[in-house]
Amino acid sequence: MDKKLLRVVGAGLIGTTIEWYDFFLYTSAAALVFNKLFFPTADPLTGTLLALLTYAVGFLARPIGGLVFGHFGDRIGRKKLLVVSLLMMGGSTFAMGLLPTYSAVGVLAPVLLTLLRLIQGFALGGEWGGAVLLVSEHGDDRRRGFWASWPQTGVPAGNLLATAVLAILASAQSDATFQAWGWRVPFLLSGVLVVLGLWIRLAVSESPVFIAAKAAADEREQAPIVDVFRGHFRALAVTFGARIAENVSYYVITAFILVYVTTGLGLPKATGLTAVLVASAVHFVTIPLWGLLSDKIGRKPVYLFGVIGMAAWSFGFFWLLDLRTTWSVIGAAVVGLVVHGAMYGPQAAFFAEQFPTRVRYTGLSVGGQLSSIAAGAVAPLIAVALFEAYHSTVPVSVYVVAMCLLSLVALLAARETRGASLHETAAERQASMTA
Repeated sequence: MDKKLLRVVGAGLIGTTIEWYDFFLYTSAAALVFNKLFFPTADPLTGTLLALLTYAVGFLARPIGGLVFGHFGDRIGRKKLLVVSLLMMGGSTFAMGLLPTYSAVGVLAPVLLTLLRLIQGFALGGEWGGAVLLVSEHGDDRRRGFWASWPQTGVPAGNLLATAVLAILASAQSDATFQAWGWRVPFLLSGVLVVLGLWIRLAVSESPVFIAAKAAADEREQAPIVDVFRGHFRALAVTFGARIAENVSYYVITAFILVYVTTGLGLPKATGLTAVLVASAVHFVTIPLWGLLSDKIGRKPVYLFGVIGMAAWSFGFFWLLDLRTTWSVIGAAVVGLVVHGAMYGPQAAFFAEQFPTRVRYTGLSVGGQLSSIAAGAVAPLIAVALFEAYHSTVPVSVYVVAMCLLSLVALLAARETRGASLHETAAERQASMTA
Protein backbone atom coordinates (compact mmCIF):
# COMPACT_ATOMS: atom_id res chain seq x y z
CA MET A 1 0.00 0.00 0.00
CA ASP A 2 1.24 3.47 -0.91
CA LYS A 3 2.55 5.15 2.27
CA LYS A 4 2.31 8.56 0.62
CA LEU A 5 -1.40 8.02 -0.05
CA LEU A 6 -1.95 6.87 3.53
CA ARG A 7 -0.32 10.07 4.83
CA VAL A 8 -2.60 12.17 2.61
CA VAL A 9 -5.67 10.22 3.73
CA GLY A 10 -4.60 10.62 7.35
CA ALA A 11 -4.07 14.35 6.92
CA GLY A 12 -7.47 14.74 5.28
CA LEU A 13 -9.21 12.68 7.96
CA ILE A 14 -7.57 14.35 10.96
CA GLY A 15 -7.95 17.85 9.53
CA THR A 16 -11.63 17.43 8.69
CA THR A 17 -12.26 15.77 12.06
CA ILE A 18 -10.87 18.81 13.86
CA GLU A 19 -12.79 21.28 11.72
CA TRP A 20 -16.08 19.39 12.03
CA TYR A 21 -15.48 19.03 15.77
CA ASP A 22 -15.44 22.82 15.88
CA PHE A 23 -18.53 23.11 13.70
CA PHE A 24 -20.63 20.49 15.48
CA LEU A 25 -19.59 21.70 18.88
CA TYR A 26 -21.40 24.91 18.03
CA THR A 27 -24.42 22.99 16.74
CA SER A 28 -24.78 20.99 19.96
CA ALA A 29 -24.14 24.02 22.15
CA ALA A 30 -26.76 26.02 20.22
CA ALA A 31 -29.36 23.36 20.96
CA LEU A 32 -28.36 22.84 24.61
CA VAL A 33 -26.97 26.01 26.23
CA PHE A 34 -26.66 28.99 23.85
CA ASN A 35 -30.43 29.58 23.97
CA LYS A 36 -30.09 30.33 27.69
CA LEU A 37 -26.70 32.07 27.71
CA PHE A 38 -26.94 34.28 24.63
CA PHE A 39 -30.69 34.41 23.85
CA PRO A 40 -32.58 34.28 27.17
CA THR A 41 -36.38 34.31 26.62
CA ALA A 42 -39.42 33.05 28.50
CA ASP A 43 -40.17 30.41 25.85
CA PRO A 44 -37.46 27.70 25.54
CA LEU A 45 -38.38 26.90 21.92
CA THR A 46 -38.12 30.56 20.91
CA GLY A 47 -34.70 30.80 22.53
CA THR A 48 -33.65 27.66 20.71
CA LEU A 49 -34.85 29.09 17.40
CA LEU A 50 -32.79 32.26 17.98
CA ALA A 51 -29.72 30.19 18.84
CA LEU A 52 -30.22 28.09 15.71
CA LEU A 53 -30.46 31.28 13.65
CA THR A 54 -26.82 32.03 14.51
CA TYR A 55 -26.11 28.40 13.60
CA ALA A 56 -27.68 29.10 10.18
CA VAL A 57 -25.63 32.29 9.75
CA GLY A 58 -22.50 30.15 9.55
CA PHE A 59 -23.96 28.49 6.46
CA LEU A 60 -24.43 31.85 4.74
CA ALA A 61 -20.67 32.38 4.81
CA ARG A 62 -19.89 28.91 3.45
CA PRO A 63 -20.51 29.62 -0.28
CA ILE A 64 -18.36 32.75 0.01
CA GLY A 65 -15.64 30.68 1.63
CA GLY A 66 -16.09 28.03 -1.05
CA LEU A 67 -15.72 30.65 -3.79
CA VAL A 68 -12.63 32.30 -2.29
CA PHE A 69 -10.89 29.08 -1.26
CA GLY A 70 -11.92 27.39 -4.50
CA HIS A 71 -10.53 30.22 -6.65
CA PHE A 72 -7.13 30.23 -4.96
CA GLY A 73 -7.13 26.46 -4.52
CA ASP A 74 -7.52 26.08 -8.30
CA ARG A 75 -4.82 28.70 -8.89
CA ILE A 76 -2.12 28.11 -6.24
CA GLY A 77 -2.87 24.66 -4.83
CA ARG A 78 -5.02 22.59 -2.50
CA LYS A 79 -2.58 22.20 0.40
CA LYS A 80 -1.95 25.89 1.12
CA LEU A 81 -5.64 26.68 1.37
CA LEU A 82 -6.30 23.74 3.66
CA VAL A 83 -3.76 25.09 6.15
CA VAL A 84 -5.47 28.50 6.11
CA SER A 85 -8.94 26.98 6.62
CA LEU A 86 -7.72 24.98 9.62
CA LEU A 87 -6.22 28.04 11.31
CA MET A 88 -9.33 30.15 10.74
CA MET A 89 -11.71 27.48 11.96
CA GLY A 90 -9.75 26.60 15.08
CA GLY A 91 -9.05 30.20 16.01
CA SER A 92 -12.71 31.23 15.86
CA THR A 93 -13.80 28.20 17.90
CA PHE A 94 -11.17 28.87 20.58
CA ALA A 95 -12.38 32.48 20.80
CA MET A 96 -15.95 31.29 21.39
CA GLY A 97 -14.77 29.68 24.59
CA LEU A 98 -13.71 33.12 25.85
CA LEU A 99 -16.90 35.00 24.98
CA PRO A 100 -18.87 36.90 27.64
CA THR A 101 -22.55 35.93 27.86
CA TYR A 102 -25.71 38.04 27.58
CA SER A 103 -25.87 38.53 31.35
CA ALA A 104 -22.41 40.17 31.27
CA VAL A 105 -22.45 42.41 28.18
CA GLY A 106 -26.01 42.30 26.88
CA VAL A 107 -26.65 42.34 23.14
CA LEU A 108 -22.91 42.48 22.37
CA ALA A 109 -22.65 38.80 23.35
CA PRO A 110 -24.84 37.38 20.54
CA VAL A 111 -23.26 39.85 18.09
CA LEU A 112 -19.76 38.54 18.85
CA LEU A 113 -21.02 34.97 18.74
CA THR A 114 -22.54 35.56 15.31
CA LEU A 115 -19.33 37.14 14.00
CA LEU A 116 -17.25 34.15 15.07
CA ARG A 117 -19.84 31.86 13.55
CA LEU A 118 -19.44 33.67 10.23
CA ILE A 119 -15.67 33.05 10.35
CA GLN A 120 -16.33 29.38 11.12
CA GLY A 121 -18.65 29.07 8.13
CA PHE A 122 -16.25 30.88 5.79
CA ALA A 123 -13.41 28.52 6.74
CA LEU A 124 -15.54 25.40 6.48
CA GLY A 125 -16.74 26.50 3.05
CA GLY A 126 -13.23 25.98 1.75
CA GLU A 127 -12.29 22.99 3.90
CA TRP A 128 -14.55 20.29 2.55
CA GLY A 129 -13.74 20.68 -1.15
CA GLY A 130 -10.00 20.94 -0.58
CA ALA A 131 -9.80 17.95 1.77
CA VAL A 132 -11.68 15.53 -0.47
CA LEU A 133 -9.81 16.74 -3.56
CA LEU A 134 -6.39 16.29 -2.04
CA VAL A 135 -7.20 12.62 -1.42
CA SER A 136 -9.11 12.11 -4.67
CA GLU A 137 -6.27 13.52 -6.75
CA HIS A 138 -3.61 11.42 -4.99
CA GLY A 139 -5.45 8.11 -5.31
CA ASP A 140 -6.01 5.81 -8.28
CA ASP A 141 -9.12 5.69 -10.45
CA ARG A 142 -10.26 2.19 -9.41
CA ARG A 143 -10.40 2.80 -5.65
CA ARG A 144 -11.19 6.51 -5.52
CA GLY A 145 -14.60 6.01 -3.94
CA PHE A 146 -13.06 4.21 -0.98
CA TRP A 147 -10.09 6.49 -0.38
CA ALA A 148 -12.00 9.73 -0.98
CA SER A 149 -14.63 8.64 1.54
CA TRP A 150 -12.15 8.82 4.42
CA PRO A 151 -12.13 12.62 4.69
CA GLN A 152 -15.92 12.28 4.75
CA THR A 153 -15.59 10.26 7.95
CA GLY A 154 -14.17 13.39 9.52
CA VAL A 155 -17.79 14.54 9.84
CA PRO A 156 -18.98 11.73 12.14
CA ALA A 157 -15.56 11.66 13.82
CA GLY A 158 -15.81 15.38 14.59
CA ASN A 159 -19.39 14.99 15.71
CA LEU A 160 -18.40 11.99 17.80
CA LEU A 161 -15.60 13.92 19.46
CA ALA A 162 -17.73 17.03 20.09
CA THR A 163 -20.67 15.03 21.43
CA ALA A 164 -18.42 12.85 23.59
CA VAL A 165 -16.76 15.86 25.21
CA LEU A 166 -20.13 17.53 25.84
CA ALA A 167 -21.64 14.28 27.17
CA ILE A 168 -18.74 13.71 29.58
CA LEU A 169 -18.96 17.27 30.88
CA ALA A 170 -22.75 17.16 31.15
CA SER A 171 -22.66 13.90 33.12
CA ALA A 172 -19.75 14.95 35.36
CA GLN A 173 -21.17 18.37 36.19
CA SER A 174 -24.47 19.68 37.41
CA ASP A 175 -26.61 21.61 34.93
CA ALA A 176 -25.77 24.83 36.77
CA THR A 177 -22.00 24.23 36.60
CA PHE A 178 -22.13 23.17 32.95
CA GLN A 179 -24.10 26.28 32.06
CA ALA A 180 -21.87 28.53 34.16
CA TRP A 181 -18.47 27.52 32.72
CA GLY A 182 -18.33 23.84 31.73
CA TRP A 183 -19.54 24.50 28.19
CA ARG A 184 -16.39 26.59 27.54
CA VAL A 185 -13.97 23.68 28.00
CA PRO A 186 -14.58 21.89 24.65
CA PHE A 187 -14.26 25.19 22.77
CA LEU A 188 -10.91 25.94 24.38
CA LEU A 189 -9.69 22.40 23.59
CA SER A 190 -9.90 23.33 19.92
CA GLY A 191 -6.63 25.26 20.26
CA VAL A 192 -4.75 22.06 21.11
CA LEU A 193 -6.38 20.14 18.27
CA VAL A 194 -5.47 22.81 15.70
CA VAL A 195 -1.76 22.52 16.55
CA LEU A 196 -1.97 18.75 15.96
CA GLY A 197 -3.85 19.15 12.67
CA LEU A 198 -1.48 21.82 11.41
CA TRP A 199 1.57 19.65 12.08
CA ILE A 200 0.04 16.78 10.08
CA ARG A 201 -1.18 18.85 7.14
CA LEU A 202 2.12 20.63 6.62
CA ALA A 203 3.80 17.23 6.12
CA VAL A 204 1.80 16.15 3.04
CA SER A 205 2.61 16.93 -0.58
CA GLU A 206 0.53 18.89 -3.09
CA SER A 207 -1.87 17.04 -5.40
CA PRO A 208 -0.01 15.53 -8.39
CA VAL A 209 -3.09 16.05 -10.58
CA PHE A 210 -3.10 19.76 -9.71
CA ILE A 211 0.67 20.06 -10.34
CA ALA A 212 0.26 18.53 -13.80
CA ALA A 213 -2.69 20.78 -14.63
CA LYS A 214 -0.84 23.85 -13.38
CA ALA A 215 2.12 23.09 -15.64
CA ALA A 216 -0.19 22.94 -18.66
CA ALA A 217 -2.26 25.97 -17.68
CA ASP A 218 -2.73 28.95 -19.96
CA GLU A 219 -2.44 32.28 -18.14
CA ARG A 220 -5.22 33.61 -20.36
CA GLU A 221 -7.73 31.18 -18.91
CA GLN A 222 -10.77 32.81 -17.32
CA ALA A 223 -11.45 32.80 -13.59
CA PRO A 224 -12.50 29.35 -12.33
CA ILE A 225 -15.94 30.52 -11.19
CA VAL A 226 -16.68 31.97 -14.66
CA ASP A 227 -15.56 28.72 -16.27
CA VAL A 228 -17.77 26.70 -13.91
CA PHE A 229 -20.95 28.63 -14.73
CA ARG A 230 -20.22 28.85 -18.49
CA GLY A 231 -18.88 25.42 -19.25
CA HIS A 232 -19.87 23.15 -16.36
CA PHE A 233 -23.28 24.33 -15.20
CA ARG A 234 -24.81 20.85 -15.41
CA ALA A 235 -22.11 19.44 -13.13
CA LEU A 236 -22.71 22.36 -10.75
CA ALA A 237 -26.46 21.68 -10.75
CA VAL A 238 -25.91 17.98 -10.06
CA THR A 239 -23.59 18.78 -7.17
CA PHE A 240 -26.08 21.28 -5.75
CA GLY A 241 -29.15 19.09 -6.13
CA ALA A 242 -27.68 15.75 -5.08
CA ARG A 243 -26.42 17.21 -1.82
CA ILE A 244 -29.77 18.59 -0.65
CA ALA A 245 -31.23 15.33 0.71
CA GLU A 246 -27.94 14.36 2.32
CA ASN A 247 -27.56 17.73 4.04
CA VAL A 248 -31.15 18.11 5.26
CA SER A 249 -31.41 14.57 6.61
CA TYR A 250 -28.08 14.79 8.42
CA TYR A 251 -28.99 17.90 10.38
CA VAL A 252 -32.46 16.62 11.21
CA ILE A 253 -30.91 13.41 12.57
CA THR A 254 -28.06 15.02 14.50
CA ALA A 255 -29.29 18.53 15.44
CA PHE A 256 -33.09 18.47 15.54
CA ILE A 257 -33.03 15.21 17.49
CA LEU A 258 -31.46 17.07 20.44
CA VAL A 259 -34.28 19.63 20.42
CA TYR A 260 -37.07 17.08 19.92
CA VAL A 261 -35.83 14.61 22.53
CA THR A 262 -35.46 17.25 25.25
CA THR A 263 -38.25 19.73 24.42
CA GLY A 264 -40.76 17.54 22.59
CA LEU A 265 -40.41 14.25 24.49
CA GLY A 266 -39.21 15.58 27.84
CA LEU A 267 -36.28 13.15 28.00
CA PRO A 268 -32.88 14.03 29.54
CA LYS A 269 -30.46 15.74 27.16
CA ALA A 270 -28.01 12.90 27.86
CA THR A 271 -30.35 10.54 25.97
CA GLY A 272 -30.11 12.57 22.78
CA LEU A 273 -26.38 13.06 23.15
CA THR A 274 -25.83 9.33 23.68
CA ALA A 275 -27.87 8.51 20.59
CA VAL A 276 -25.85 10.89 18.42
CA LEU A 277 -22.65 9.53 19.97
CA VAL A 278 -23.43 5.89 19.16
CA ALA A 279 -24.84 6.69 15.72
CA SER A 280 -21.77 8.75 14.80
CA ALA A 281 -19.49 5.82 15.70
CA VAL A 282 -21.49 3.52 13.39
CA HIS A 283 -21.55 6.24 10.73
CA PHE A 284 -17.75 6.48 10.85
CA VAL A 285 -17.40 2.75 10.13
CA THR A 286 -20.01 2.52 7.38
CA ILE A 287 -19.10 5.56 5.24
CA PRO A 288 -15.93 3.93 3.75
CA LEU A 289 -17.92 0.74 3.11
CA TRP A 290 -20.43 2.68 1.03
CA GLY A 291 -17.51 4.36 -0.77
CA LEU A 292 -16.00 0.94 -1.47
CA LEU A 293 -19.33 -0.34 -2.78
CA SER A 294 -19.50 2.63 -5.17
CA ASP A 295 -16.16 1.47 -6.63
CA LYS A 296 -17.76 -1.91 -7.32
CA ILE A 297 -21.23 -1.08 -8.65
CA GLY A 298 -21.13 2.67 -9.39
CA ARG A 299 -21.67 6.00 -7.63
CA LYS A 300 -25.29 6.53 -8.74
CA PRO A 301 -26.80 3.20 -7.54
CA VAL A 302 -25.34 3.65 -4.05
CA TYR A 303 -26.33 7.30 -3.83
CA LEU A 304 -29.86 6.55 -5.12
CA PHE A 305 -30.28 3.88 -2.45
CA GLY A 306 -29.41 6.46 0.19
CA VAL A 307 -31.87 9.05 -1.14
CA ILE A 308 -34.79 6.62 -1.47
CA GLY A 309 -33.96 4.93 1.83
CA MET A 310 -33.88 8.27 3.64
CA ALA A 311 -37.27 9.27 2.26
CA ALA A 312 -38.71 6.03 3.68
CA TRP A 313 -36.88 6.27 7.01
CA SER A 314 -37.99 9.85 7.70
CA PHE A 315 -41.23 8.42 9.15
CA GLY A 316 -39.67 5.42 10.91
CA PHE A 317 -37.17 7.75 12.56
CA PHE A 318 -39.82 9.64 14.54
CA TRP A 319 -41.86 6.50 15.21
CA LEU A 320 -38.88 5.04 17.07
CA LEU A 321 -38.14 8.30 18.89
CA ASP A 322 -41.73 8.45 20.13
CA LEU A 323 -41.28 5.14 21.95
CA ARG A 324 -39.35 7.28 24.47
CA THR A 325 -36.77 4.66 25.45
CA THR A 326 -33.02 5.10 25.35
CA TRP A 327 -32.60 2.19 22.95
CA SER A 328 -35.32 3.35 20.58
CA VAL A 329 -33.76 6.83 20.39
CA ILE A 330 -30.35 5.27 19.71
CA GLY A 331 -31.82 2.94 17.08
CA ALA A 332 -33.54 5.81 15.27
CA ALA A 333 -30.27 7.75 15.01
CA VAL A 334 -28.16 4.72 14.04
CA VAL A 335 -30.40 3.58 11.18
CA GLY A 336 -30.73 7.17 9.97
CA LEU A 337 -26.97 7.71 9.76
CA VAL A 338 -26.32 4.30 8.16
CA VAL A 339 -28.76 5.21 5.36
CA HIS A 340 -27.24 8.71 5.20
CA GLY A 341 -23.81 7.12 4.67
CA ALA A 342 -25.01 5.65 1.36
CA MET A 343 -25.20 9.25 0.11
CA TYR A 344 -22.16 10.57 1.91
CA GLY A 345 -19.76 7.69 1.21
CA PRO A 346 -19.58 8.00 -2.61
CA GLN A 347 -20.22 11.75 -2.61
CA ALA A 348 -16.61 13.00 -2.57
CA ALA A 349 -15.48 10.90 -5.54
CA PHE A 350 -18.78 11.40 -7.40
CA PHE A 351 -18.67 15.19 -7.18
CA ALA A 352 -14.92 15.45 -7.86
CA GLU A 353 -15.36 13.39 -11.03
CA GLN A 354 -17.91 15.89 -12.38
CA PHE A 355 -15.35 18.70 -12.94
CA PRO A 356 -12.00 19.15 -14.75
CA THR A 357 -8.91 19.84 -12.62
CA ARG A 358 -8.58 23.55 -13.30
CA VAL A 359 -12.05 24.31 -11.83
CA ARG A 360 -12.57 21.27 -9.59
CA TYR A 361 -11.98 22.99 -6.23
CA THR A 362 -14.29 25.88 -7.22
CA GLY A 363 -17.04 23.73 -8.72
CA LEU A 364 -17.05 21.25 -5.86
CA SER A 365 -16.97 23.92 -3.15
CA VAL A 366 -19.46 26.38 -4.65
CA GLY A 367 -21.98 23.71 -5.65
CA GLY A 368 -21.74 21.95 -2.31
CA GLN A 369 -21.85 25.09 -0.19
CA LEU A 370 -24.71 26.74 -2.08
CA SER A 371 -26.63 23.57 -1.36
CA SER A 372 -25.71 23.87 2.30
CA ILE A 373 -27.64 27.17 2.48
CA ALA A 374 -30.75 25.71 0.86
CA ALA A 375 -30.48 22.54 2.92
CA GLY A 376 -28.37 22.29 6.09
CA ALA A 377 -28.62 25.95 7.11
CA VAL A 378 -32.38 25.92 7.39
CA ALA A 379 -33.09 22.26 8.15
CA PRO A 380 -33.07 22.53 11.98
CA LEU A 381 -34.94 25.86 11.80
CA ILE A 382 -37.64 24.46 9.52
CA ALA A 383 -37.91 21.28 11.58
CA VAL A 384 -38.33 23.21 14.86
CA ALA A 385 -40.77 25.68 13.27
CA LEU A 386 -42.89 22.87 11.77
CA PHE A 387 -42.98 21.00 15.05
CA GLU A 388 -43.87 24.14 17.00
CA ALA A 389 -46.62 25.08 14.53
CA TYR A 390 -48.27 21.66 14.12
CA HIS A 391 -47.23 19.87 17.36
CA SER A 392 -46.48 16.86 15.17
CA THR A 393 -43.42 15.37 13.48
CA VAL A 394 -45.34 14.33 10.33
CA PRO A 395 -44.69 17.71 8.62
CA VAL A 396 -40.98 17.29 9.40
CA SER A 397 -40.98 13.89 7.71
CA VAL A 398 -42.83 15.30 4.69
CA TYR A 399 -40.19 18.05 4.48
CA VAL A 400 -37.39 15.46 4.38
CA VAL A 401 -39.22 13.47 1.68
CA ALA A 402 -39.61 16.61 -0.46
CA MET A 403 -35.88 17.29 -0.25
CA CYS A 404 -35.16 13.68 -1.21
CA LEU A 405 -37.29 14.11 -4.32
CA LEU A 406 -35.19 17.10 -5.38
CA SER A 407 -31.99 15.06 -5.01
CA LEU A 408 -33.55 12.18 -6.90
CA VAL A 409 -34.13 14.45 -9.91
CA ALA A 410 -30.51 15.69 -9.77
CA LEU A 411 -29.14 12.15 -9.62
CA LEU A 412 -31.21 10.98 -12.56
CA ALA A 413 -29.70 13.82 -14.60
CA ALA A 414 -26.12 12.94 -13.55
CA ARG A 415 -23.73 10.74 -15.47
CA GLU A 416 -22.08 7.71 -13.91
CA THR A 417 -18.41 8.49 -13.19
CA ARG A 418 -17.00 5.35 -11.54
CA GLY A 419 -13.43 4.79 -12.74
CA ALA A 420 -13.18 8.14 -14.54
CA SER A 421 -9.73 9.73 -14.82
CA LEU A 422 -9.17 13.07 -13.05
CA HIS A 423 -6.40 13.99 -15.49
CA GLU A 424 -7.71 16.29 -18.21
CA THR A 425 -6.31 15.73 -21.70
CA ALA A 426 -5.14 18.61 -23.87
CA ALA A 427 -8.03 18.00 -26.26
CA GLU A 428 -10.58 18.08 -23.44
CA ARG A 429 -9.07 21.27 -22.09
CA GLN A 430 -9.24 22.97 -25.49
CA ALA A 431 -12.79 21.77 -26.13
CA SER A 432 -13.92 23.05 -22.72
CA MET A 433 -12.25 26.43 -23.20
CA THR A 434 -13.91 26.96 -26.59
CA ALA A 435 -17.34 25.70 -25.54
